[in-house]
Amino acid sequence: MKREETEILIAGLGPVGAALGVYLGRMGIKVIAIERDRDVYPLPRAAHLDHETMRLLHLAGGAEAVAAASQPLSAYEFRNAAGDLLMGFRPSGDLAPTGWPWTSMFHQPTLEHALRARLAELPSVSMRLGHALDAYGVAGDGVVARVEGDEGTYEIAARFIVGCDGGNSLVRRTAGIALDDLGFDEPWLVIDAVLKNGAERLTTVGLQHCDPARPVTSMPMAPGRHRWEFMLLDGERPEDVTSDEAIAAMLAPYADTPALDIERRAVYRFHALVAEKWRQGPVILAGDAAHQMPPFMGQGLCSGTRDAANLAWKIEAVLRGRAEDRLLDSYQAEREPHVRMITGMAVSMGKVVCTRSEEEARRRDEDMLARPEDKRMNGMLALDSIKSGILEGGGTVFPDPGHGATRLDDAAGYAPLLILREACDAARIFRDAGGFVALCVALPDKGGHLAALMGDADAILVRPDRYVFGTGDAAALTAAWAAYLASGVTEARASAA
Repeated sequence: MKREETEILIAGLGPVGAALGVYLGRMGIKVIAIERDRDVYPLPRAAHLDHETMRLLHLAGGAEAVAAASQPLSAYEFRNAAGDLLMGFRPSGDLAPTGWPWTSMFHQPTLEHALRARLAELPSVSMRLGHALDAYGVAGDGVVARVEGDEGTYEIAARFIVGCDGGNSLVRRTAGIALDDLGFDEPWLVIDAVLKNGAERLTTVGLQHCDPARPVTSMPMAPGRHRWEFMLLDGERPEDVTSDEAIAAMLAPYADTPALDIERRAVYRFHALVAEKWRQGPVILAGDAAHQMPPFMGQGLCSGTRDAANLAWKIEAVLRGRAEDRLLDSYQAEREPHVRMITGMAVSMGKVVCTRSEEEARRRDEDMLARPEDKRMNGMLALDSIKSGILEGGGTVFPDPGHGATRLDDAAGYAPLLILREACDAARIFRDAGGFVALCVALPDKGGHLAALMGDADAILVRPDRYVFGTGDAAALTAAWAAYLASGVTEARASAA
């Protein structure tokens, strides 16, 4: 049987696998990326990207196309059956400190086409559509996979296999990795509609109808599209709710159904699951293969993109000998608490929405409506920083202060950054530290976000995934970074002062 060799085998080329492939390919890593389906799935699935994810996708070359086919939310509201506001979230301005909108309701096929176009440009990446993973086994410090392709079955030997192959991941199941069930399992009907007559939107507000008679989600998508989700009632089957008549009856209170073309109708179960292991030797999981969450925060694809951004630079550092293999153990240590926090918030929101008991809904409404209405509307949800792999005071998302007339991200790319307050011998510093993009000049920082983050520190070190590693003295920061690459942990959670 024919056998090929590569450094990384990516199984699954949805947005997470494609972004990971772009990050790795742009660093010169040899990648084979396989996907069972030849074409991008033509219908939208994920609907929301936050500003941090747009920034990470920009580093992978996919955000510009997405931005041209997306729209922001003006608010995200939870209202009871009477229409009273239970809680809500509203962005504080047009752009977040990263330079991207706080929310982008987007068209997933547009993103996938853009990322695949970037993959096709990379000489070290072989993208193989219509090729399916059949099986794999661990061999030495790598894996050997059996793949079904255009010309029959062949083998791929790789140092690492990364399973980006979804919730039913063959990579995860073959490794025997169990899932931790966080206790949320509800069936919902998802209806995607295209607006007729050139309409771009029905509303700019995302809405959760917290009605115990039937909880409903109403969400603007990319321009010209809208999504509704209806919770199935006890005893309802998918065939009971997916007929034209059933859909027309459910949509009637919310839209002029003759003005819609129904693009998709499908029943899904909303889960809250986290894999017990995200790395097992040369086997690594990312995206839905590693975790699944209810959609009430719109963070599923966002979390998978963070996985790819966290993982790629660590793989490169290990393969190129700048880091010990155990650095890859930091991937789950850093990402899992973040994912569990977000999933917990999504489950909590889901419980507010999914209350079916009239009495429980009455008590919920009384409790939440006891606060003044202006206290029930908040800024957009702020996600916690990462808690490990950073120095004391690090872990927050680094703002983009600009670079000349463009973004700093455009100038620096997917690489670690060391930004210094004073002019310096950047070449010497980075020859000694290795792998950094040096910035020893004043940056525009029009919003003052960088100045606020640095405070009185002489330098700030930023990881490629755009989390702050730490602030302090440049030499101390680079020494701490070298120790982190060697061990996968920050030995001392002290400021690099």
